[in-house]
Amino acid sequence: MKIDIIIAYLQRYEFGHEKDFVPPITGIHLAALTPREHTVRVIHQQVEPIDFNSDADLIAISFFSGFAPAAFDLAREFRQRGKTVIAGGPHVTYNVEESLTYFDAIVTGEAESVWTRLLTDYSNGKLAPVYKGEPTDLKDIPTPRFDLLPDKFFVKKVIQATRGCPFSCSFCTVPTLNPGFRLRPVEDVIRDASYNNFKHWWQRKVVWFWDDNLTINRKYIKELLTKLKALNVWWLTQASMDIAKDEELLQLMKESGCIGVFFGIESFGTDSLADANKRQNKISNYKKSIAAVHKKGIAVMAGFISGFDHDTKESVEEMADRLMEIGVDVPFLSIMTPFKGTPIHRSLANQGRILTDRDWSFYNGYNVAFKPNNLTPDELLRAHRTLWKDAFSFGKSFIRIARSFFKLRRGAFYLSLFMNAFYCLKQMKGNYPIDMTKRKQQQLQFPYPHAAVAAGL
Repeated sequence: MKIDIIIAYLQRYEFGHEKDFVPPITGIHLAALTPREHTVRVIHQQVEPIDFNSDADLIAISFFSGFAPAAFDLAREFRQRGKTVIAGGPHVTYNVEESLTYFDAIVTGEAESVWTRLLTDYSNGKLAPVYKGEPTDLKDIPTPRFDLLPDKFFVKKVIQATRGCPFSCSFCTVPTLNPGFRLRPVEDVIRDASYNNFKHWWQRKVVWFWDDNLTINRKYIKELLTKLKALNVWWLTQASMDIAKDEELLQLMKESGCIGVFFGIESFGTDSLADANKRQNKISNYKKSIAAVHKKGIAVMAGFISGFDHDTKESVEEMADRLMEIGVDVPFLSIMTPFKGTPIHRSLANQGRILTDRDWSFYNGYNVAFKPNNLTPDELLRAHRTLWKDAFSFGKSFIRIARSFFKLRRGAFYLSLFMNAFYCLKQMKGNYPIDMTKRKQQQLQFPYPHAAVAAGL
Protein backbone atom coordinates (compact mmCIF):
# COMPACT_ATOMS: atom_id res chain seq x y z
CA MET A 1 0.00 0.00 0.00
CA LYS A 2 1.17 3.54 -0.76
CA ILE A 3 0.64 6.20 1.88
CA ASP A 4 1.12 9.97 1.64
CA ILE A 5 1.52 11.68 5.03
CA ILE A 6 0.89 15.41 4.65
CA ILE A 7 1.67 18.03 7.28
CA ALA A 8 -0.86 20.72 6.39
CA TYR A 9 0.11 24.38 6.45
CA LEU A 10 -1.62 27.69 5.91
CA GLN A 11 0.59 30.65 5.06
CA ARG A 12 1.20 32.84 8.11
CA TYR A 13 3.46 35.51 6.62
CA GLU A 14 2.63 37.91 3.81
CA PHE A 15 5.12 36.41 1.37
CA GLY A 16 5.69 33.03 3.01
CA HIS A 17 9.07 31.35 2.57
CA GLU A 18 10.36 28.39 0.60
CA LYS A 19 12.59 27.03 3.37
CA ASP A 20 12.33 26.78 7.15
CA PHE A 21 14.53 26.16 10.15
CA VAL A 22 13.18 22.87 11.47
CA PRO A 23 10.38 20.43 10.53
CA PRO A 24 7.79 19.12 12.98
CA ILE A 25 8.53 15.56 14.06
CA THR A 26 4.98 14.32 13.40
CA GLY A 27 5.27 13.17 9.79
CA ILE A 28 8.61 11.39 10.02
CA HIS A 29 7.58 9.80 13.31
CA LEU A 30 4.35 8.43 11.85
CA ALA A 31 6.28 7.18 8.81
CA ALA A 32 8.65 5.32 11.13
CA LEU A 33 5.69 3.61 12.81
CA THR A 34 4.38 2.40 9.45
CA PRO A 35 5.10 -1.29 8.74
CA ARG A 36 7.83 -1.69 6.14
CA GLU A 37 5.62 -3.49 3.64
CA HIS A 38 4.01 -0.11 2.91
CA THR A 39 5.53 2.70 0.84
CA VAL A 40 5.43 6.07 2.56
CA ARG A 41 5.99 9.67 1.49
CA VAL A 42 6.02 12.66 3.85
CA ILE A 43 5.03 16.04 2.40
CA HIS A 44 5.32 19.33 4.30
CA GLN A 45 2.89 21.75 2.68
CA GLN A 46 4.83 24.70 4.08
CA VAL A 47 7.81 24.04 1.80
CA GLU A 48 6.58 21.48 -0.77
CA PRO A 49 3.85 21.46 -3.42
CA ILE A 50 0.97 19.04 -3.01
CA ASP A 51 0.57 16.43 -5.74
CA PHE A 52 -3.19 15.97 -6.10
CA ASN A 53 -2.54 13.33 -8.77
CA SER A 54 -0.63 11.18 -6.29
CA ASP A 55 -0.88 7.43 -6.79
CA ALA A 56 -1.10 6.87 -3.02
CA ASP A 57 -3.88 4.62 -1.79
CA LEU A 58 -4.27 6.46 1.49
CA ILE A 59 -3.80 10.16 2.31
CA ALA A 60 -3.06 10.97 5.97
CA ILE A 61 -3.13 14.64 7.04
CA SER A 62 -1.89 16.03 10.35
CA PHE A 63 -2.55 19.60 11.50
CA PHE A 64 -3.34 21.94 14.34
CA SER A 65 -6.27 24.35 14.39
CA GLY A 66 -4.59 27.30 12.68
CA PHE A 67 -3.99 25.14 9.60
CA ALA A 68 -7.41 23.45 9.60
CA PRO A 69 -8.71 25.36 6.55
CA ALA A 70 -5.75 24.11 4.51
CA ALA A 71 -6.30 20.54 5.73
CA PHE A 72 -10.01 20.68 4.89
CA ASP A 73 -9.23 22.03 1.45
CA LEU A 74 -6.73 19.21 0.84
CA ALA A 75 -9.24 16.63 2.00
CA ARG A 76 -11.92 17.93 -0.34
CA GLU A 77 -9.56 17.92 -3.32
CA PHE A 78 -8.29 14.40 -2.67
CA ARG A 79 -11.73 12.95 -1.96
CA GLN A 80 -13.03 14.44 -5.21
CA ARG A 81 -10.31 12.35 -6.86
CA GLY A 82 -11.55 9.20 -5.16
CA LYS A 83 -8.89 9.02 -2.44
CA THR A 84 -9.45 7.84 1.11
CA VAL A 85 -8.36 10.63 3.45
CA ILE A 86 -7.71 10.29 7.16
CA ALA A 87 -6.52 12.87 9.69
CA GLY A 88 -4.94 13.23 13.10
CA GLY A 89 -3.39 15.83 15.34
CA PRO A 90 -4.56 18.32 17.98
CA HIS A 91 -7.40 19.77 15.95
CA VAL A 92 -9.27 16.56 15.19
CA THR A 93 -8.72 15.35 18.76
CA TYR A 94 -10.82 18.23 20.09
CA ASN A 95 -13.18 18.64 17.11
CA VAL A 96 -14.34 15.12 16.29
CA GLU A 97 -17.76 15.80 14.75
CA GLU A 98 -16.55 18.63 12.56
CA SER A 99 -13.54 16.63 11.38
CA LEU A 100 -15.66 13.64 10.38
CA THR A 101 -17.45 15.84 7.84
CA TYR A 102 -14.15 16.24 5.97
CA PHE A 103 -12.30 12.96 6.50
CA ASP A 104 -13.10 9.28 6.04
CA ALA A 105 -11.53 8.48 9.42
CA ILE A 106 -9.68 10.31 12.17
CA VAL A 107 -7.19 9.46 14.90
CA THR A 108 -7.63 11.25 18.22
CA GLY A 109 -4.92 11.41 20.85
CA GLU A 110 -1.61 9.63 20.34
CA ALA A 111 -1.28 7.54 17.20
CA GLU A 112 1.15 4.82 18.34
CA SER A 113 -1.53 2.58 19.83
CA VAL A 114 -3.84 2.61 16.78
CA TRP A 115 -1.83 3.37 13.62
CA THR A 116 -1.04 -0.21 12.62
CA ARG A 117 -4.62 -1.30 13.34
CA LEU A 118 -5.97 1.53 11.19
CA LEU A 119 -3.77 0.46 8.26
CA THR A 120 -4.89 -3.15 8.65
CA ASP A 121 -8.55 -2.14 8.79
CA TYR A 122 -8.15 -0.04 5.67
CA SER A 123 -6.47 -2.91 3.81
CA ASN A 124 -9.37 -5.17 4.79
CA GLY A 125 -12.03 -2.64 3.80
CA LYS A 126 -13.12 -2.16 7.41
CA LEU A 127 -11.98 1.38 8.16
CA ALA A 128 -13.68 2.74 11.29
CA PRO A 129 -14.59 6.44 11.54
CA VAL A 130 -12.70 7.12 14.79
CA TYR A 131 -9.55 5.57 16.27
CA LYS A 132 -8.93 6.65 19.84
CA GLY A 133 -5.23 6.66 20.54
CA GLU A 134 -4.16 6.16 24.15
CA PRO A 135 -1.00 7.32 25.95
CA THR A 136 1.60 4.68 25.23
CA ASP A 137 4.87 3.36 26.58
CA LEU A 138 7.65 5.07 24.63
CA LYS A 139 9.94 2.04 24.67
CA ASP A 140 11.11 0.72 21.29
CA ILE A 141 9.76 3.66 19.26
CA PRO A 142 11.74 3.58 15.98
CA THR A 143 14.06 6.31 14.72
CA PRO A 144 12.15 8.98 12.75
CA ARG A 145 12.33 8.62 8.96
CA PHE A 146 14.82 11.45 8.43
CA ASP A 147 15.41 10.10 4.92
CA LEU A 148 11.93 11.32 3.92
CA LEU A 149 12.61 14.99 4.70
CA PRO A 150 13.15 17.39 1.80
CA ASP A 151 16.35 19.41 1.70
CA LYS A 152 14.41 22.55 2.60
CA PHE A 153 14.92 22.42 6.36
CA PHE A 154 18.08 23.76 7.94
CA VAL A 155 17.86 21.29 10.85
CA LYS A 156 16.69 17.76 10.12
CA LYS A 157 17.66 15.68 13.15
CA VAL A 158 14.47 16.19 15.16
CA ILE A 159 14.02 13.66 17.98
CA GLN A 160 12.02 13.18 21.15
CA ALA A 161 13.22 11.92 24.54
CA THR A 162 10.20 12.68 26.74
CA ARG A 163 6.52 13.30 26.23
CA GLY A 164 4.16 15.45 28.27
CA CYS A 165 4.65 18.20 30.84
CA PRO A 166 3.80 18.32 34.57
CA PHE A 167 2.62 21.93 34.35
CA SER A 168 -0.87 23.01 33.30
CA CYS A 169 -0.55 26.34 31.49
CA SER A 170 -3.98 27.74 30.69
CA PHE A 171 -3.27 28.10 26.96
CA CYS A 172 -1.70 24.67 26.40
CA THR A 173 -3.26 21.41 25.16
CA VAL A 174 -0.34 19.18 26.19
CA PRO A 175 -1.79 18.03 29.56
CA THR A 176 -4.83 16.52 27.83
CA LEU A 177 -3.29 15.68 24.45
CA ASN A 178 -0.22 13.96 25.95
CA PRO A 179 -1.19 13.24 29.57
CA GLY A 180 1.41 12.35 32.15
CA PHE A 181 5.15 12.60 31.75
CA ARG A 182 6.86 9.69 30.02
CA LEU A 183 10.46 8.86 29.24
CA ARG A 184 12.04 7.02 26.33
CA PRO A 185 14.91 4.66 27.13
CA VAL A 186 18.18 6.60 27.04
CA GLU A 187 19.68 4.06 24.61
CA ASP A 188 16.88 4.69 22.11
CA VAL A 189 17.39 8.46 22.28
CA ILE A 190 21.16 8.12 21.80
CA ARG A 191 20.50 5.88 18.78
CA ASP A 192 18.32 8.55 17.19
CA ALA A 193 20.80 11.32 17.98
CA SER A 194 23.55 9.21 16.38
CA TYR A 195 21.83 9.15 12.96
CA ASN A 196 24.14 10.87 10.50
CA ASN A 197 22.94 10.13 6.97
CA PHE A 198 22.48 13.80 6.04
CA LYS A 199 23.85 15.86 3.19
CA HIS A 200 25.23 18.82 5.15
CA TRP A 201 27.57 18.88 8.15
CA TRP A 202 25.25 21.03 10.23
CA GLN A 203 22.41 18.56 9.69
CA ARG A 204 24.66 15.87 11.14
CA LYS A 205 25.82 18.18 13.92
CA VAL A 206 22.58 19.71 15.23
CA VAL A 207 19.98 17.76 17.25
CA TRP A 208 16.63 19.36 18.03
CA PHE A 209 14.75 17.73 20.94
CA TRP A 210 11.04 18.04 20.13
CA ASP A 211 10.11 17.83 23.82
CA ASP A 212 7.69 19.95 25.81
CA ASN A 213 9.96 20.02 28.86
CA LEU A 214 13.07 17.88 28.48
CA THR A 215 14.69 18.54 31.84
CA ILE A 216 11.86 17.78 34.29
CA ASN A 217 13.23 14.43 35.48
CA ARG A 218 16.69 15.39 36.71
CA LYS A 219 18.02 11.84 37.12
CA TYR A 220 16.94 10.94 33.59
CA ILE A 221 18.24 14.05 31.85
CA LYS A 222 21.61 13.87 33.59
CA GLU A 223 22.02 10.26 32.50
CA LEU A 224 21.02 11.16 28.95
CA LEU A 225 23.38 14.13 28.73
CA THR A 226 26.26 12.16 30.18
CA LYS A 227 25.92 9.66 27.33
CA LEU A 228 25.21 12.37 24.77
CA LYS A 229 28.65 13.88 25.36
CA ALA A 230 30.30 11.14 23.35
CA LEU A 231 28.39 12.13 20.17
CA ASN A 232 29.95 15.62 19.92
CA VAL A 233 26.69 17.23 18.73
CA TRP A 234 25.06 20.61 19.17
CA TRP A 235 21.57 20.36 20.60
CA LEU A 236 18.54 22.51 21.44
CA THR A 237 15.46 21.93 23.55
CA GLN A 238 12.63 23.43 25.59
CA ALA A 239 12.83 23.55 29.38
CA SER A 240 11.65 25.35 32.50
CA MET A 241 13.60 28.28 33.90
CA ASP A 242 14.35 26.38 37.10
CA ILE A 243 17.31 24.74 35.35
CA ALA A 244 19.17 27.98 36.08
CA LYS A 245 19.35 26.91 39.73
CA ASP A 246 20.91 23.52 38.94
CA GLU A 247 24.62 24.13 38.37
CA GLU A 248 25.35 20.45 37.78
CA LEU A 249 22.70 20.24 35.07
CA LEU A 250 23.85 23.45 33.38
CA GLN A 251 27.42 22.17 33.29
CA LEU A 252 26.26 18.87 31.80
CA MET A 253 24.25 20.78 29.21
CA LYS A 254 27.38 22.70 28.24
CA GLU A 255 29.61 19.61 28.14
CA SER A 256 27.11 17.63 26.07
CA GLY A 257 26.83 20.35 23.42
CA CYS A 258 23.72 22.39 24.27
CA ILE A 259 23.63 25.54 22.14
CA GLY A 260 20.10 26.75 22.85
CA VAL A 261 17.25 26.37 25.29
CA PHE A 262 13.69 27.68 24.88
CA PHE A 263 11.90 29.14 27.91
CA GLY A 264 8.18 29.85 27.89
CA ILE A 265 8.50 33.18 29.71
CA GLU A 266 5.14 34.40 28.31
CA SER A 267 4.80 37.73 30.12
CA PHE A 268 6.39 40.42 32.27
CA GLY A 269 3.16 40.93 34.23
CA THR A 270 2.48 39.07 37.47
CA ASP A 271 -1.27 39.11 36.84
CA SER A 272 -0.78 37.92 33.26
CA LEU A 273 1.37 35.02 34.49
CA ALA A 274 -1.48 34.13 36.83
CA ASP A 275 -3.85 34.25 33.83
CA ALA A 276 -1.51 31.82 32.10
CA ASN A 277 -1.36 29.60 35.21
CA LYS A 278 2.41 30.04 34.97
CA ARG A 279 3.12 30.85 38.61
CA GLN A 280 6.40 28.94 38.45
CA ASN A 281 7.82 31.90 36.48
CA LYS A 282 9.23 34.65 38.72
CA ILE A 283 9.69 37.96 36.90
CA SER A 284 12.38 39.10 39.32
CA ASN A 285 14.46 36.05 38.36
CA TYR A 286 14.28 36.40 34.57
CA LYS A 287 17.52 38.30 34.09
CA LYS A 288 19.42 36.25 36.67
CA SER A 289 18.22 32.95 35.19
CA ILE A 290 19.17 33.96 31.65
CA ALA A 291 22.58 35.12 32.87
CA ALA A 292 23.17 31.71 34.45
CA VAL A 293 22.47 30.01 31.14
CA HIS A 294 24.64 32.52 29.27
CA LYS A 295 27.49 31.76 31.68
CA LYS A 296 27.64 28.33 30.07
CA GLY A 297 27.67 29.87 26.57
CA ILE A 298 24.12 28.68 25.80
CA ALA A 299 21.65 30.81 23.85
CA VAL A 300 18.24 31.60 25.33
CA MET A 301 15.19 31.50 23.09
CA ALA A 302 12.03 32.72 24.81
CA GLY A 303 8.33 32.76 24.06
CA PHE A 304 6.16 35.77 24.86
CA ILE A 305 2.37 35.84 24.54
CA SER A 306 0.26 38.97 24.09
CA GLY A 307 -3.40 39.14 25.01
CA PHE A 308 -3.84 37.91 28.58
CA ASP A 309 -6.62 39.65 30.48
CA HIS A 310 -4.29 42.03 32.32
CA ASP A 311 -2.33 43.03 29.23
CA THR A 312 -2.61 46.57 27.89
CA LYS A 313 -1.44 48.23 24.70
CA GLU A 314 1.53 49.68 26.59
CA SER A 315 2.52 46.41 28.27
CA VAL A 316 2.49 44.60 24.94
CA GLU A 317 4.45 47.22 23.00
CA GLU A 318 7.10 47.73 25.68
CA MET A 319 7.86 44.02 25.71
CA ALA A 320 10.46 44.52 22.94
CA ASP A 321 12.57 46.70 25.24
CA ARG A 322 12.08 44.49 28.26
CA LEU A 323 13.20 41.31 26.51
CA MET A 324 16.34 43.19 25.47
CA GLU A 325 16.91 44.20 29.10
CA ILE A 326 16.82 40.63 30.41
CA GLY A 327 19.13 39.37 27.67
CA VAL A 328 16.93 37.11 25.52
CA ASP A 329 18.89 36.02 22.43
CA VAL A 330 15.98 34.96 20.19
CA PRO A 331 12.40 36.05 20.99
CA PHE A 332 9.29 34.23 19.76
CA LEU A 333 6.25 36.51 19.82
CA SER A 334 2.70 35.24 19.58
CA ILE A 335 -0.88 36.23 20.38
CA MET A 336 -2.78 34.25 22.99
CA THR A 337 -4.84 31.66 21.10
CA PRO A 338 -7.76 29.88 22.79
CA PHE A 339 -7.32 26.40 21.35
CA LYS A 340 -10.08 23.93 22.16
CA GLY A 341 -8.99 21.54 24.86
CA THR A 342 -7.41 24.29 26.98
CA PRO A 343 -8.65 25.89 30.21
CA ILE A 344 -8.49 29.33 28.64
CA HIS A 345 -10.81 28.27 25.81
CA ARG A 346 -13.35 26.92 28.28
CA SER A 347 -13.19 30.12 30.29
CA LEU A 348 -13.56 32.43 27.29
CA ALA A 349 -16.33 30.32 25.77
CA ASN A 350 -18.28 30.41 29.06
CA GLN A 351 -17.90 34.19 29.08
CA GLY A 352 -19.07 34.50 25.48
CA ARG A 353 -15.72 35.99 24.46
CA ILE A 354 -14.83 33.70 21.55
CA LEU A 355 -15.28 35.68 18.33
CA THR A 356 -17.84 33.64 16.43
CA ASP A 357 -17.29 35.46 13.13
CA ARG A 358 -13.66 34.26 12.87
CA ASP A 359 -12.76 30.87 11.48
CA TRP A 360 -9.87 28.53 12.26
CA SER A 361 -7.35 30.53 10.24
CA PHE A 362 -7.35 33.05 13.11
CA TYR A 363 -6.00 30.30 15.41
CA ASN A 364 -2.46 30.50 14.05
CA GLY A 365 -0.73 32.32 16.90
CA TYR A 366 -0.56 35.64 15.03
CA ASN A 367 -4.21 36.72 14.99
CA VAL A 368 -6.99 37.41 17.49
CA ALA A 369 -9.84 34.92 17.90
CA PHE A 370 -11.35 36.26 21.14
CA LYS A 371 -12.43 39.47 22.86
CA PRO A 372 -9.50 40.79 24.93
CA ASN A 373 -10.21 42.32 28.32
CA ASN A 374 -8.45 45.70 28.08
CA LEU A 375 -8.27 46.11 24.31
CA THR A 376 -10.38 45.61 21.24
CA PRO A 377 -9.32 42.72 18.97
CA ASP A 378 -7.94 45.22 16.45
CA GLU A 379 -6.00 47.11 19.15
CA LEU A 380 -4.41 43.88 20.36
CA LEU A 381 -3.45 42.94 16.81
CA ARG A 382 -1.91 46.36 16.16
CA ALA A 383 -0.02 46.29 19.47
CA HIS A 384 1.38 42.86 18.64
CA ARG A 385 2.45 43.96 15.17
CA THR A 386 4.17 47.01 16.68
CA LEU A 387 5.94 44.70 19.12
CA TRP A 388 6.93 42.28 16.34
CA LYS A 389 8.37 45.01 14.12
CA ASP A 390 10.25 46.65 17.01
CA ALA A 391 11.64 43.38 18.38
CA PHE A 392 12.98 42.34 14.99
CA SER A 393 14.16 45.78 13.90
CA PHE A 394 17.67 45.99 12.51
CA GLY A 395 18.94 47.78 15.62
CA LYS A 396 17.65 45.29 18.19
CA SER A 397 18.54 42.28 16.03
CA PHE A 398 22.08 43.59 15.55
CA ILE A 399 22.51 44.15 19.29
CA ARG A 400 21.34 40.60 20.07
CA ILE A 401 23.75 39.17 17.48
CA ALA A 402 26.63 41.29 18.78
CA ARG A 403 25.96 40.27 22.38
CA SER A 404 25.83 36.65 21.31
CA PHE A 405 29.24 36.94 19.66
CA PHE A 406 30.86 37.90 22.96
CA LYS A 407 28.76 35.79 25.36
CA LEU A 408 27.99 32.52 23.62
CA ARG A 409 29.89 29.49 22.42
CA ARG A 410 30.34 29.02 18.69
CA GLY A 411 27.27 26.89 17.93
CA ALA A 412 25.06 29.10 20.12
CA PHE A 413 26.31 32.20 18.33
CA TYR A 414 25.48 30.61 14.96
CA LEU A 415 21.98 29.89 16.26
CA SER A 416 21.49 33.49 17.37
CA LEU A 417 22.96 34.85 14.15
CA PHE A 418 20.82 32.67 11.90
CA MET A 419 17.51 33.14 13.69
CA ASN A 420 17.85 36.86 14.34
CA ALA A 421 18.89 37.44 10.74
CA PHE A 422 15.97 35.29 9.55
CA TYR A 423 13.36 37.35 11.41
CA CYS A 424 15.10 40.68 10.84
CA LEU A 425 15.09 40.11 7.08
CA LYS A 426 11.38 39.31 7.27
CA GLN A 427 10.78 42.58 9.08
CA MET A 428 12.93 44.63 6.71
CA LYS A 429 11.22 43.14 3.64
CA GLY A 430 7.74 43.72 5.07
CA ASN A 431 7.11 39.98 5.32
CA TYR A 432 4.91 40.47 8.38
CA PRO A 433 2.49 37.98 9.95
CA ILE A 434 -0.72 38.07 7.91
CA ASP A 435 -3.66 40.06 9.23
CA MET A 436 -6.39 37.50 8.61
CA THR A 437 -9.13 40.09 8.92
CA LYS A 438 -7.76 41.99 5.93
CA ARG A 439 -7.05 38.76 4.11
CA LYS A 440 -10.66 37.64 4.52
CA GLN A 441 -11.90 40.99 3.34
CA GLN A 442 -9.77 40.64 0.24
CA GLN A 443 -11.13 37.10 -0.20
CA LEU A 444 -7.65 35.80 -0.87
CA GLN A 445 -7.73 32.93 1.62
CA PHE A 446 -9.86 29.92 2.54
CA PRO A 447 -13.44 31.07 3.29
CA TYR A 448 -14.53 28.33 5.69
CA PRO A 449 -17.22 29.28 8.26
CA HIS A 450 -15.91 27.25 11.23
CA ALA A 451 -16.16 29.98 13.84
CA ALA A 452 -19.18 28.42 15.57
CA VAL A 453 -17.23 25.21 16.09
CA ALA A 454 -14.22 27.19 17.33
CA ALA A 455 -16.45 28.88 19.88
CA GLY A 456 -17.65 25.51 21.14
CA LEU A 457 -21.19 26.14 19.98
